[in-house]
Amino acid sequence: MKQIKTDDAFQVAIHRSEPVVLKFETTWCPDCKRLDMFIDDIVKEYEYDWYVIDRDEFPEIGEKYEVLGIPSLLVFQNGEKQAHLHSANAKTPDDVRNFFNTLQS
Repeated sequence: MKQIKTDDAFQVAIHRSEPVVLKFETTWCPDCKRLDMFIDDIVKEYEYDWYVIDRDEFPEIGEKYEVLGIPSLLVFQNGEKQAHLHSANAKTPDDVRNFFNTLQS
């Protein structure tokens, strides 16, 4: 996953014509660490460009896109949020795979 470090990098990422996934996380989040234990396999399975952004470094972005829990996975295309997997529903590999499978059907 590519790290988002600036507002400009965020804007470039979400305005791509193909869907991209942004993983919102923080350094202190235990659920983020749990997701990290299995997310690499999922990244390989689903053909998206993946980015990671620290919610604490960009609180205004998190607020704008209703990232109320972390980790959250958001799918963007052409600057619009297409889908959002909230933290409560991203606890297991199956949860995350089911989310992406519904996007592809």
